[in-house]
Amino acid sequence: MPPRHAPLLAPAAPAPRRGRTPTRPGATTVQVQSLTRGLSLLEALAGAEDGLTLTDLAQRVLLAPSTVHRLLATLEKMGYVYQGGELGRWYVGLQAFRVGASFLTHRDFVAQSHPYMRRLMEQSGETTNLGILDGTEAVFIDQVQCRETMRTIVKLGSRAPLHASGVGKAIFAAMPDDEIDAILRVKGLPRITANTITSPETMWAAIRVIRQRGWSFDDEEHAVATRCVAAPVYNEHAEVLGAISVAGPVTRLPDERIRQLGPLVSQVAADLTRRLGGRWPHGR
Repeated sequence: MPPRHAPLLAPAAPAPRRGRTPTRPGATTVQVQSLTRGLSLLEALAGAEDGLTLTDLAQRVLLAPSTVHRLLATLEKMGYVYQGGELGRWYVGLQAFRVGASFLTHRDFVAQSHPYMRRLMEQSGETTNLGILDGTEAVFIDQVQCRETMRTIVKLGSRAPLHASGVGKAIFAAMPDDEIDAILRVKGLPRITANTITSPETMWAAIRVIRQRGWSFDDEEHAVATRCVAAPVYNEHAEVLGAISVAGPVTRLPDERIRQLGPLVSQVAADLTRRLGGRWPHGR
């Protein structure tokens, strides 16, 4: 059967480089020690509301002031700490806040998404998944399994290509055109199954359909005998946070069932977007 690219309803390890300088014995140990010490400084500063002087900080982490000063200089250059006030106290910097805020955002995202995923599982009878963008791939971070004997199970933390998975395509279509174009140039559209979209023109056509109807459709493009429907979730800046999906065996998800699930998944994703205080790029 020929690949079905039309939207519904409408490497080997690199050889070692010559002349590469071998790592000096003990170099890795020194680097790890510096990392450990740097993190210890951040932990000490995080526990001090009024900041710490160089001397106080050195005493808390049991290091020489000269060593602490050298580490602080590196952390300051990267934005993880800053020095201020009349006494020259050190404080946790903006970059450290961004890293911590990223964890809190994802943790809160999962916690608030889970009830909606369970509701979607109950309404659809199929396994639901939650994925986020990580670099140029989608990463699965939560799942609610259905009660059927045959289930589509995805390992949490596993990755899926943006161009060949339900969650991935939903996220892909929600991204700005210039970012999509950049990913297509760098990653291309590698074939995974006989149904994988490998033509940029076909991919852009699929993206336009996804944007118009509000949900994506993976027709055995990532895994044979598996179909998936997904829809994007947005934050308050109209940026895509991730996508929620329904996945199951093709025997339980014929075309008619896909037509029913599409609007359902889209509605649940819209409800979750509202719950998170998000908004859509072009209204709704």
